[in-house]
Order: sequence, then C-alpha cells, then structure tokens
Amino acid sequence: MANVTLKNVVKKYDTKTIINNISLEIKDKEFLVLVGSSGCGKSTILRMIAGLEDITGGEIFIDGKCVNNMHPKDRDIAFVFQSYALYPHMSVYENIAFPLKMRNLKKDEIRKKVLEAAQILNLTEYLDRKPKQLSGGQRQRVALGRAIVRNPKVFLMDEPLSNLDAKLRVQMRSEIKKLHEKLQTTFIYVTHDQTEALTMGDRIVVLDKGVIQQADTPEQIYYNPANTFVAGFLGSPSMNFINVKISNGTIKFNDYLISLSECQRNLIGSREEVLVGIRPEKMDIIDSNYEFVVPVDISEMLGSEKIVYFYINGAKCSAKIDSQKQFDTNVKLNFNTNDFLFFDKETGIRIS
Repeated sequence: MANVTLKNVVKKYDTKTIINNISLEIKDKEFLVLVGSSGCGKSTILRMIAGLEDITGGEIFIDGKCVNNMHPKDRDIAFVFQSYALYPHMSVYENIAFPLKMRNLKKDEIRKKVLEAAQILNLTEYLDRKPKQLSGGQRQRVALGRAIVRNPKVFLMDEPLSNLDAKLRVQMRSEIKKLHEKLQTTFIYVTHDQTEALTMGDRIVVLDKGVIQQADTPEQIYYNPANTFVAGFLGSPSMNFINVKISNGTIKFNDYLISLSECQRNLIGSREEVLVGIRPEKMDIIDSNYEFVVPVDISEMLGSEKIVYFYINGAKCSAKIDSQKQFDTNVKLNFNTNDFLFFDKETGIRIS
C-alpha cells in the first residue's frame, strides 16, 4: 500500500516532448484512471512509474521514496499488460506462481498464495489448463492473478480490457473494481475508453498531448469540465458546442433568440462571443418554450435510446431521447438554459 507522486515529470524522445512537466499526487489505496486519446502520453506515464522508461526530468516517488534510479524489480509494483503476456507452455497455476518462484519462495508458500489468488479470481477449476484453453476474460484473470500473488504496493494496468469483446469488458470492469475494493491497494489504470474511466475511477486524470487537462472525480469532470477538450472527450455522444454572439443579454440559436439569466450575463461579462456547451441528454424533443424547431439530419437507434442529429448555428448537435419517441423530419427542441456551460471561444477554457 503506497501513494505515488510525480513532480514536474518530463519525458522527451530526442527533441519531441511526450510528457510536459506533469505533477500528480496519487493517494494510497486510490483507484486512479489515466484517460486520453492515443498518443497523449498515458502509457508512457505508467511505464515511467514502473521504471520501464527513463524520465528526462523531474522526480517520481513511491511510498515517499524517490525511485528515479531504482530498478523496476525493486519498486514493489505489479504491471498488468494489454497483451496478457502469459507463458503458453505453462499451466494457469505455473503462470500465476512464476513471479514467486523467481523470488525463491518455498513450494508450500507459493501454493498457498496461488490458491488464494485463484479463489479471488474464480480460477480454481482452471489451474491445470494452458492459456490456449482459456477465454480472453479468463486469460486476463490469470494475468491479474500473477500480479496479485506478489502483494505489491501499487498495481499498474495498461489498457487490460482492450482485447476483450464489449460484453466481457463490462463484466471485467466490475471484477477489477471489486478486486480493488478487496485488496485495498493503489491502482493506476490506463485506458482510452471513457466508459471505463467514468465507471471505475475514484479519480480521473484527462490527458492531452502530454499535459494534464483536468484531474478530479468522475462526477466533477463530467458535469464541471475544465475546458472544451475535457467536455468533448467524456460523454457519448460528446457535448454540443455552439458558437453564439451575445447582444443585450440574449443569444441566438439559428433564428431563435434566447434570454440569459442575470447570473449568466455576469458570468460572461464583456465577452461578445462564446461557446455554449450542452450535453445531448439535456436536450429533448417536446414542446419548447422557444418554439425552437430544427430539421433532423439523421437519427441512430441505440436500444432504449435514440440519438437525433441536427444543426444549430452551423454546428452539428445531438439530442439523446427515449427510443420510443416518434418525430417527423422537423423536431421541436426543449432544453433548460440552466444546463448551459460557457467556454471562452479562443482558449476553450470554461468560464466559471
């Protein structure tokens, strides 16, 4: 059990900066998720914590001890890879036991630890099987078991569910979360999947181009995003962004004038143009106070929900509605202006 601290960490390859002066405090027993698009630097951060990548600048601490020059095997961490990295010629038992054998533990102690891990992960009946005889989810459990038996201070997981099908990913998300609660150990989890981030993390760190855009609870990041990148990255479909001009406390959506509250006008200040953000689930297709009618561009059926696309001020927008709701080629939108978020048009930073 340990906290992990990054202080002004930099990673460069030649002249290209991959991680740009990141500072982050990961608490003991926390489940922290690093999320961002491909190439944002999230896996590089994980590998630097593990000691698999050298850092160019800054310091990394595990349990209060600087590990910059410490060998990976001495950092007391366990790394779960995307590819499982199982030995195909070994049984499940042998795969889980392997790191303990490398430590020269006694056979009885190895057996005890392997059986405990197998019971936690529901692998007891598969201990004699080879990896090729297992499903993807079972192989991932074996990889987790191999990490568990080491009883490390910190678990590092690099997109461990990306090779699984959608149904199995949902199941494994729940299992990993339960595993964290049972082990009460620090978990640092990397994913590009926003659903994994929102459902699993105690706290989420959103990265873009090697820079932390926001680090907070899932609720805060979803409802109070720091900028347009965070707001647009988390949420499916992503937040609607509508460029509007402000005149006498009103904005225009297509040809319809909408009055802003005094609080909103004070928030915006002297700005003459802003980006209005509103989540698709905050827009509905019913009678509107503004009699705001838009033509439907396209709609998508998603089981219990339907996504309807349309244009406001030239921006493609969407509304998430009940799939049983019927509509014609033109729809009347309903929304509450209290659900508006305002962003600076030039910087993308939320106005708050």
